[in-house]
Order: sequence, then structure tokens, then C-alpha cells
Amino acid sequence: NEKYGMVESDFISAEFEMVPALKSKYVGFDKSLIAAYAHDDRVCSYTALTALLDVTEPEKTCLCILADKEEVGSGGLSGVRSYAYDMFFEDLCAMDGTRLSDCYANSFCLSSDVTSAHDPLYPDVDEMQNAARINYGVGVCKYTGARGKGGASDASAETMGRLRSAFAREGVLWQSVELGKVDKGGGGTVAIFFSNRGIPTVDAGVPVLSMHAPYEVVSKIDAYMTFKAARAVYKEI
Repeated sequence: NEKYGMVESDFISAEFEMVPALKSKYVGFDKSLIAAYAHDDRVCSYTALTALLDVTEPEKTCLCILADKEEVGSGGLSGVRSYAYDMFFEDLCAMDGTRLSDCYANSFCLSSDVTSAHDPLYPDVDEMQNAARINYGVGVCKYTGARGKGGASDASAETMGRLRSAFAREGVLWQSVELGKVDKGGGGTVAIFFSNRGIPTVDAGVPVLSMHAPYEVVSKIDAYMTFKAARAVYKEI
């Protein structure tokens, strides 16, 4: 109280966060990796926003949505499942009289969340032919979910084809990935909630070593390719 002017009851109504006081560091003899707190999901937020700022004259309306509450189910007033997002899109459509359903049907969403990179120290949790690898580019996940595809958002063949074409035109290095071995891995993103609105959606993001640990590791080239992937969607789709 003497130092910060706070009393015990302030902890009830305020949001305080305790995070590791660790500085970002280069990792490796060639400094090709970056270790930092909370790469999940700051690294994809950064690449998505910088890609948007890099597109100066887009042919279509471009949006970068930095979603709240993703790790706890995307609920509440500010999560992607809330009506706040539909209200925003409704206001956007009202500017030129477009129906909301038509707006969703003619949109494209790159759900840019990180994916788990293969860790040689724990190989038993990965299905090796489908595991993301460091330095192989942005990880594209056709479907997420747990226990196989339970609770998954599964991108259609047409949606994947459009994304592949855009990546080819923009020279994006990418890899097809899954979120671990059945019954040992799995997870979800906001993709399913945008797909439920009728928006073609694909998961694509940076592979991360030691995900959800206090100190996570990503590759510079993977982060750069995720930036190029987001820019390709803004420009090409």
C-alpha cells in the first residue's frame, strides 16, 4: 500500500498478471532461434499485425483480429464466441448494405495460432510423419481437435487449395502439420468459431518448442514465413 497505493480489496476487482522476468534471447550457434516468454501467442499476433501494416493497397477489406480468452475457450464478453464480433461485422456490412451472411461467405480467415514443434527429447507424443519441425516454415493445420478430430475445425479441400495457391504465388515456405499423436496430443484454436459463422478458415502459425513453458523457443525463419503467409492472405485471397 505504501509503495503502490493498493489495498487488499483491489485484488478482487483488478486484473494482475505475474509473468517471468526473462528477456528474449537468441539461441543456437547461428542465432537462428529465439527464446522468450509467451511466444504462444504473441509471435503470431506480431506477424499477423505487421503483415497487415505491410499491405498498403489491398483489393479487399483486411482485418487483423487479436482475440481474447482463447486459452480458456473463447467465451465471455470479449472471446470470439461472443456476439461482440457479429456486432462489429454487422456494423461493417451496414456501411454498404451488404448482408452479414454474404460477408461471411465471401471472407477468408487465417487462424494464426502457434503449433507444437517436434521435440527430440519427447518423441513419443508426436506422429513423426505429421509433426511440425523447426525451420521448415509456417505450420498449416488442416484440422485441429483432441482424441483424433474431436471438436475440430476441418478446412475444406477448396479452402486448402486457395491457401496453397496464394502461398505458391508469394513464395511462402510451409509444412503440413498436426497437433501431436492421437490421445497424447491435440488442442484447439479460434478457427472453429469463425468456421461456425460460415467463414472458410485454416489454421496456420509458428511451430513452438516447449509450448506453454515459461520460456518458449521459435525459429526466425518460421516466424518470417508466418508473416509472409498472413501477407499472402491479405493480398491474394
